[in-house]
Amino acid sequence: MGTINLGLNLEFARFENGSFDWAMDHAAQIGYKYVEPMVHWGRELLSAAGYFHSVSMLDDPLRMAQAAESRGLKISSLSSHAPLAKPDVSVEYLRQSIRYAAECGAPMVMVDDGPTPAWTTEDENYTLMRYTLQEAALVAEPRGIAIAIETHGPYTATPERLDRIMKLVDSPALTINLDTGNSYLSENDPAEWLEDIVSQVTHMHAKDISAEDARRYRGKIRGMLGCACGDGVIDWPRIVSTLKAADHDVVLSVECGSLAAATKSYAYLTELIGHNSDN
Repeated sequence: MGTINLGLNLEFARFENGSFDWAMDHAAQIGYKYVEPMVHWGRELLSAAGYFHSVSMLDDPLRMAQAAESRGLKISSLSSHAPLAKPDVSVEYLRQSIRYAAECGAPMVMVDDGPTPAWTTEDENYTLMRYTLQEAALVAEPRGIAIAIETHGPYTATPERLDRIMKLVDSPALTINLDTGNSYLSENDPAEWLEDIVSQVTHMHAKDISAEDARRYRGKIRGMLGCACGDGVIDWPRIVSTLKAADHDVVLSVECGSLAAATKSYAYLTELIGHNSDN
């Protein structure tokens, strides 16, 4: 039986103008045990000034580890999204984020297919993604870090397309982060999709989509921040049932747009999961 642990993607702080420390404080106060911080290259003003939650990979990764430990938190993943079909950008970025994850105690990094070059064919994009993933896997494998591919863009929009990406590289480092909201917006049933791939899923973005946003955006966009879990269209009881029957643990990392939604999501999912969690 798998253990379902609740985490919080720090994106909830984006529209609150919250800093990394603000987001970590509130995640712990709500009761979450896991967090999913975002990392970036170089320096940028909003994060340095405390108006955004992302952390520079020029900072000491032990700072992130200590920030989590001092609040009783664990890091479920680093949000280190990079466009897989643009190796000039993504290869070095992923190499650095994987090394950063190893030092700060994160078991995996998050990535997705992202925007593709304007001039490439579909077959060329798969070749470029294969190159990026292979180079990233060579750094991830010896460090024991997983690379979780998120359902987010056109090449992860259907089970068939995601499966093709997962088969580009033969590496135990490649796993899946099923984003429930993104997969729903791409006109899939995320609960049904999870049942088919649960053995490969190591992490999930617990994202709900309001009925209004579902009517407005489904089939038109592939990603957005969600409403509070339980307030939208996602079949959470079925998802939780599938995860409980899995043979490995999974973190449900809530991805929503506000502190209020993060708080409400925690209460709803905690009650739904019951005692099958270390929360």
